[in-house]
Amino acid sequence: MDLVIRPAMPADAPAVTRLLNAVDLIEIGREESDVADVEADLVHPEAALEDNSWLAFAGDELVAYGLVWDDSRGERIDMDHYVLPGHQDAGERLLGLMEAQTVRRARSNDAERAVVHLHLNVRPTLDTALLTGRGWSVVRRYHVLTRPLAPDADPLPAGPGGLRLRDCREEADRRTAHALVEETFLDHFDNVPLTYEQWVNNLGAHVDWGHVWVASFDGEGDAAVLVTSNHRTPYAWVNTLGVRKGFRGRGVASHLLRHAFGFYAALGRDTIGLGVDTGNETGALRLYEKHGMTTHFAVDTWEVVLPVPAMS
Repeated sequence: MDLVIRPAMPADAPAVTRLLNAVDLIEIGREESDVADVEADLVHPEAALEDNSWLAFAGDELVAYGLVWDDSRGERIDMDHYVLPGHQDAGERLLGLMEAQTVRRARSNDAERAVVHLHLNVRPTLDTALLTGRGWSVVRRYHVLTRPLAPDADPLPAGPGGLRLRDCREEADRRTAHALVEETFLDHFDNVPLTYEQWVNNLGAHVDWGHVWVASFDGEGDAAVLVTSNHRTPYAWVNTLGVRKGFRGRGVASHLLRHAFGFYAALGRDTIGLGVDTGNETGALRLYEKHGMTTHFAVDTWEVVLPVPAMS
């Protein structure tokens, strides 16, 4: 059957979500994709869907979806790629189209190469031979961890002496939270610095600023940031937990994690999740496991470096 490939539109969000959930069922055993996240991608102010998105149809069935985005404004370009296992031809077609677009994006950024990253489940529906045959390789592994919650077992904790939390309903606190995210993740693998506007746009319209906190010590200033979200169906989510270097080793990260547990348990959520780089040198994985979080599934970061031909 011939493939029909076209750009995505915001109205395609439900169909894309159904595709992602079909992939979820195969890769992790249950549906975990939310239409709110897909909609956020498709209405992102910088999405430019005509150039950066692809839907592949076999007859009336959506069998593959791709999205390219460029937060770095430089050589680093990111992509999402989803395909049903019986349609590797569609997956390969999209890979070729997407790679070509990453080169165009890198050229528009005056970069000499495109360093492209793609996150895939460690047992993906995409045949990874299609990637290795095109020069891709795995450069990092992440784990998605989860933990059950219960109000009796997870009360809001008392923090270390002098530590206070404030939410980010005020614009000034949002900007402080952004600055803390940028500082605390500056040296992390795969980090791409974001402007405040990029960061807010990437969080999406569903962000609740009452679920984002800045932690400060009396007389010492801001120490850490905790960004969470509550729109996902299967679990509450910790987007970011970052502690400034000068405040590490004082129990701040543990307190913020337990605060998230208690906060969402009180809201009636029964599970919380987060993603962690298994190579993180700050010991984040050990911290999360110490507090009862266990691996739900693993994701590999695949990378390819594509040259940007000189303009003739």
